[in-house]
Amino acid sequence: MRAGRTAGKDRIMANPEVGGGRDETPEERADRRWGDLLQELRVTQTGVQILFGFLLTVVFQQRFSQLSPTDRHLYVVTVALGAATTGSLVGPVAMHRLLTGQRLKPETVVWASRLTVLGLFLLLCTMTCSLLLVLRVVTSDATSAWIVGLMVVWFVLCWLVFPLWVRRRGD
Repeated sequence: MRAGRTAGKDRIMANPEVGGGRDETPEERADRRWGDLLQELRVTQTGVQILFGFLLTVVFQQRFSQLSPTDRHLYVVTVALGAATTGSLVGPVAMHRLLTGQRLKPETVVWASRLTVLGLFLLLCTMTCSLLLVLRVVTSDATSAWIVGLMVVWFVLCWLVFPLWVRRRGD
């Protein structure tokens, strides 16, 4: 991208070698990126909150007392990861609320995006532990490890490899 001047405002112009792009000020870009990020957060927050709520109720089930010490430790790790995931994915909203009106929108978007990426990584960890906990209860250790391993590969493909592949093809 290269900067240019349009109507007296600093504008971000599309790189003509790449083609396409937007003609927008840094503030307009930050507003657009913030709106996109909010839409992404709405999707992930709902799922994370449902998963975390479910995890919090597990300890009150009758069969919880029958879990092995290993499964209890796995449960504690899973709940802690769920809480950390929730914090990371709600963090951008708190950040926006506390920084609104401070003329820090571009910086807010950058840091909120980083928190969201961290939240997605923590979600991967939470999902992995949740699956392992549930599958250890209903299948053998070996079977649960294989299924969880395959699911981690699937998540990494969907959440990381495929988007990076599309980005590379777009270059």
